[in-house]
Amino acid sequence: DWQVSKHEMKARGQHLLETGIWADCHFLLGAPPHQEIIPGHKLILAMASPVFEAMFFGCLAEKSDPIPICDVQPEAFKALLEYIYVDRIKIKTVDKACELCYAAKKYMLPFVVEQCTKFLWADLQPNNVCRAYEFARLFEEHQLMMTCIEMICTRTMDVIQDASFEEVELSTIHTILDQEYLSVDSELSLYYALNRYSDKHATQVGEGSRASSEEPSSRIREALQKIRFLTLTPQQFAEGPGRSALLSQNEAFAILMNISSPNSVLPMPEGFSTSRVTRIQNVVVESPSPQAIEESSARILPASSPLVDEMHDVRNLMDTQRYYCVRSFRQQTDYLNTSVLDCSVTFSVNRCICITGVQVPTQVLGESNMQRYHDGSLPERYSELLYAHLLDSRGSRLTYTHCTSKVRFDCMLEISFDRPVFIQRYKRYKIGIVFNKVGWYPMAECQPTKVCQDVVFTFGVGMPNESVRDGLIRAIVFAFTREGI
Repeated sequence: DWQVSKHEMKARGQHLLETGIWADCHFLLGAPPHQEIIPGHKLILAMASPVFEAMFFGCLAEKSDPIPICDVQPEAFKALLEYIYVDRIKIKTVDKACELCYAAKKYMLPFVVEQCTKFLWADLQPNNVCRAYEFARLFEEHQLMMTCIEMICTRTMDVIQDASFEEVELSTIHTILDQEYLSVDSELSLYYALNRYSDKHATQVGEGSRASSEEPSSRIREALQKIRFLTLTPQQFAEGPGRSALLSQNEAFAILMNISSPNSVLPMPEGFSTSRVTRIQNVVVESPSPQAIEESSARILPASSPLVDEMHDVRNLMDTQRYYCVRSFRQQTDYLNTSVLDCSVTFSVNRCICITGVQVPTQVLGESNMQRYHDGSLPERYSELLYAHLLDSRGSRLTYTHCTSKVRFDCMLEISFDRPVFIQRYKRYKIGIVFNKVGWYPMAECQPTKVCQDVVFTFGVGMPNESVRDGLIRAIVFAFTREGI
């Protein structure tokens, strides 16, 4: 009997994982023709993850088998199972860390997310810093994101000359070009890196339709407009960018005229940078370690601070009356969620309050959703699965919750956090929601401010890319403090 030779629980778990014995569920991973079925055990999975608990033992328990997992890489899912069954985490590359972290976020395994982040901290290099930055931005790891930016600024030449730069997202290139200080020889280095990126991706989209290449081309042009051509000499521009296919003949001539004479009667082409300030070359910024960040965070509020005690016992501070800051929106469009839909919004308030939850819209009725049902009839309710969290300005999670319930179409769903959170005035916070159900959601374009009960809510504070699809967060539920702190 195999049980006799297994002296530890993790050894028994590894046997179950490797053999699939007693499996009562299966997962279908990968894309055809390379799909594979992985066995699992509902009880073990539910013990580790509240998402698996809801999936197998909630009121909306999953009945299909195998269960298709379309948005997680097979190797990442296997690594996730290895942690659940054997309590072991293996991370060898940045890409694997990102894939595993995505799966851990989806199934709400915060310790795995933390280990993935620590790996990225330890392995941060110019050849992977852009990938790490994109990971940090996607998964809201703000301290890691800022450290990546610091490395990009201090070792810019190493970053843009590495072959990995050709594989970064265009939004990352925009972020780099938005920096005031970069360690570069001149703007020519940035231009040549962008030109190399453009050539690589022009080849890739050349085989596709024209429509598929229009958006990348426009985004590359937007990046080109951020380069400070006016810091170059006439000879540098004429021998380099002036011959580029990225610029029209008229644009190249206008830029050259403005380089040659600051008082040129010919204006710069519309949208192009008019800055003549060179980016500082020898930028030196000391990047903090995760330990240093924890130490500095601890010093922000001393243990003796009365505010610390208030936050620990926030329920004693709250009035029982709840208020709803319902955001005003200008227009609304339907957005299709095909797997996992992240949305977030940053905000600040002008007086101290306690936040208890948020409201989000449920899926919309209509022809788009009707097509999902073969008989043409749409049920009155559907099963919603999502989780929500609240972060402070340092990216530390203050509270979170997950929600699984049958809800009506075209209505508002209120999500209550696991505990109320004390919100300080004029501090930046961030609410994030992750939708896990396929379907159409009403995306709104919301106004930046809203006044509710004399509390001024300002949305979209901080960096622009911190608020993502924020129109899906329609209301913030809050209460006042009794003592008016």
